[in-house]
Amino acid sequence: MLRMTKQADYGIVLLSFMAGSPAARYTAPDLAVATHLPLPMVSKILKILGRGGLLISHRGAKGGYSLAEAPRDISVARMITALDGPIAFTECSDDGSPGLCSQEAGCQIRHTWRRINVAVKDALEAITLAELAAPSSAGQLVQLSGRLFPQASQLGAASLEPQ
Repeated sequence: MLRMTKQADYGIVLLSFMAGSPAARYTAPDLAVATHLPLPMVSKILKILGRGGLLISHRGAKGGYSLAEAPRDISVARMITALDGPIAFTECSDDGSPGLCSQEAGCQIRHTWRRINVAVKDALEAITLAELAAPSSAGQLVQLSGRLFPQASQLGAASLEPQ
């Protein structure tokens, strides 16, 4: 079974929540409460997403994290790559890593794996954070640090500001 890591899954949940109010700043404790994810994992993921250029870290009393770009400009492929590294089904299907497989020189199906990998990458590039965060039905608001935000499961892709 092909499955992305928990880290990537949780990271996409966090980014989707943040996309509900893209201009807002979020703290790790607030995000952990809102998304029902463990605080240590949220803190770790936020740091990784910051290093990956998807989040901006703000220091000080009004610090926290905010999205580095508009949700419509962040693809699922970029999120997964920032959290888990290059998307590759096999060692030889990532163009950036030749020579990792001892069977590579005589492999009859390597080109097919590369085609599959490109198709999956293209599909993940075509889906944006804005699409992931689009509401599926009317949502409720959750209060974080005295401000109201869309509930994690009911995010809107539009720029929803705290109430």
